[in-house]
Amino acid sequence: MENLKTYIEENKDRMLDELFGLIRIPSISSIADHKPDMIKAAEYWKESMLSAGCDKAEVMPTEGNPVVYGEKMIDPNAPTVLVYAHYDVMPVDPIELWDNPPFEPTIIDGKIWARGADDDKGQAFMHAKAFEYMVKNDCLPCNVKFMIEGEEEIGSPNMGKWCQDNKDLLKADIILVSDTSMIARDIPSITTGLRGLAYWQVEVTGPNKDLHSGLFGGAVANPINVLAEMITKMTDENGHITIPGFYDDVLEVTPEERAKMAEAPFDEPGYKAALDVKALKGEKGYSPSEHTGIRPSFDICGIWGGYTGEGAKTVLPSKAFAKISSRLVPNQDNQKIMELFKKHFEEIAPDYVNVEVTCHHGGQAYVCPIDIPAYKAAEKAYNTVYNRMPVPVRSGGSIPIIATFEKELGYKSVLMGFGLESDAIHSPNENYPLEQFFNGIETIVHFYQEYAEIMK
Repeated sequence: MENLKTYIEENKDRMLDELFGLIRIPSISSIADHKPDMIKAAEYWKESMLSAGCDKAEVMPTEGNPVVYGEKMIDPNAPTVLVYAHYDVMPVDPIELWDNPPFEPTIIDGKIWARGADDDKGQAFMHAKAFEYMVKNDCLPCNVKFMIEGEEEIGSPNMGKWCQDNKDLLKADIILVSDTSMIARDIPSITTGLRGLAYWQVEVTGPNKDLHSGLFGGAVANPINVLAEMITKMTDENGHITIPGFYDDVLEVTPEERAKMAEAPFDEPGYKAALDVKALKGEKGYSPSEHTGIRPSFDICGIWGGYTGEGAKTVLPSKAFAKISSRLVPNQDNQKIMELFKKHFEEIAPDYVNVEVTCHHGGQAYVCPIDIPAYKAAEKAYNTVYNRMPVPVRSGGSIPIIATFEKELGYKSVLMGFGLESDAIHSPNENYPLEQFFNGIETIVHFYQEYAEIMK
């Protein structure tokens, strides 16, 4: 579609300026001091929706950060696409590892470098610009609704209730999301599965105060040592998670589906080289792609206690802490898993420490059928832009709200991601290739055309 390519070329500088305005807002949902930035980012999205062509847009309150809703209804008989995205971002620590200020977007080597460049401001903004093109060129074939939330990075605690309260407003045929990735820049893929998530914080307490490690070391248990020992017991030598009942509900993938998944290209030497590791580690009997796509995992996301400042301090600490997450697969209930871990971890605690487990946010796994109209439309759209059919993949990541949408609204979600593994989302030096941003806009426009045609 030459007109589309011309439109993007003629407007690319303006599109990037508008995206950069959004990125410059440090909308970090996990830090209370950034509450004003959350409101600012929501208002920015509202104005962006109206500018792009929505008939109405509003910032709707929740018990936490607001949801931005916008819509353009062209025909009650036309299919309705509900676009979901989020305007909140992860914290930037450790700030010293950034090559450029994280909220001052910079273009270097054909990439946007900034927090939120990919996740999810860059990918979300592709939808605004694709929609803008279709409205301004009078070729929008579907009704479009937007719901942009501000709490995805903290588990979307208020989004489920907001959906319950606004079911009539959110009536649609499909939910469209760009918050995932592709296999490679020249190998498009559609995410057909997301793992669920369970997240905890544990606190291990030994003595009632920090002690001198010389006077008490060897006689009083060190909570950090104990915590490390307890964590080690959570997996066995085969990478199998040892929590009783953990695997009871795991949906096993058939040999036929595993064989189909194995057709997706995977460059293990390149994968290891990119991460600067000599070897990979995972559950015995499964490939690296299967480790992240169809099997659950257990990881320590942070651990601390005692003295960590400059120089030496010979202290036997009173407390040790860890943040722990588990990625879950279909049929595993995150609430059940959280309780199983809490019960097990507290039960295995030795008498010389006290253990407290706090359950944080989580979410269910999600699977998208590859035979529904929206998936077929997405396939054709990617093929048009990238000149090859996309590969269906199951992602190791989690977007807990996607399963909630299916539960509360009854709609499937199609995950049309354009990020790349090298984009370093959630890490210092997050980036997003300009090529992916503009290709994403093109692909989304073609999705609408294909979807409207299939739904006739």
